[in-house]
Amino acid sequence: MVDSSRQLLREVTTRLDRLTDLADAGGLDAAVDLMATALDKGGIVQAFGTGHSQAFAMEIAGRAGGLIPTNSIALIDVVLFGGRDPSVLADGATLEREPGIVDELWATIHPHPEDVFVIASNSGVNGSVVGIALAAKEHGHAVIAVTSLEHTARVTPKHPSGARLSEVADVVIDNLAPYGDSTLSLEGGDGDIKVGAVSSMTAAFIAQLLTLGVAERIAAAGGVPPIYLSANIPAGDEHNHRLENTYGDRLRRHA
Repeated sequence: MVDSSRQLLREVTTRLDRLTDLADAGGLDAAVDLMATALDKGGIVQAFGTGHSQAFAMEIAGRAGGLIPTNSIALIDVVLFGGRDPSVLADGATLEREPGIVDELWATIHPHPEDVFVIASNSGVNGSVVGIALAAKEHGHAVIAVTSLEHTARVTPKHPSGARLSEVADVVIDNLAPYGDSTLSLEGGDGDIKVGAVSSMTAAFIAQLLTLGVAERIAAAGGVPPIYLSANIPAGDEHNHRLENTYGDRLRRHA
């Protein structure tokens, strides 16, 4: 167990080091530019992910140390704010692969013309993810994708357009996850068992690098970055609600 734990640590830290080098070399600047420009023009960051990639959207939107002008989009919104029956949530995998869900989901978003979309999907091929990216582009929004380039190249797109998220987005950030996401092999009765998935950890790190980059950009221009304080420290709620109120009902937070 100790050896496998160290192996997983190496798999993760090696990728985080590569992402740090990418950021230091300006490899995330294009994404940071789109996000900072959107906020400067009165837009917000619309974050979307399905399955475990919902964690990426939560890392972008509505957390302590994160940007306040952000909105988290989730498939559950078609039930909470749309007309879908809750029974559709019984099989999340089916819903995320359904291209037709996009029209209903888009109707719940009401984006500002200057909003930028940041969409995470390890595979980058499911119907809802590609559909939202296409809808954002059709409505004139820039799209930033966080996906596994190794994985997405080896699987068949599920959207009727035949497109992958990486082929729709204006900027693509590789989360560096391998095909299948898991990094370690264990011997099993029917062959190797793959464990040690890394995409959630690399995606969360990317989300923090983007947040840091945007905050630094705003500060360098003489502004005060609109950052959440922890709600669990004195005056945190007051600070957060005051800044949230400047965006009205454009910021949606899930419980």
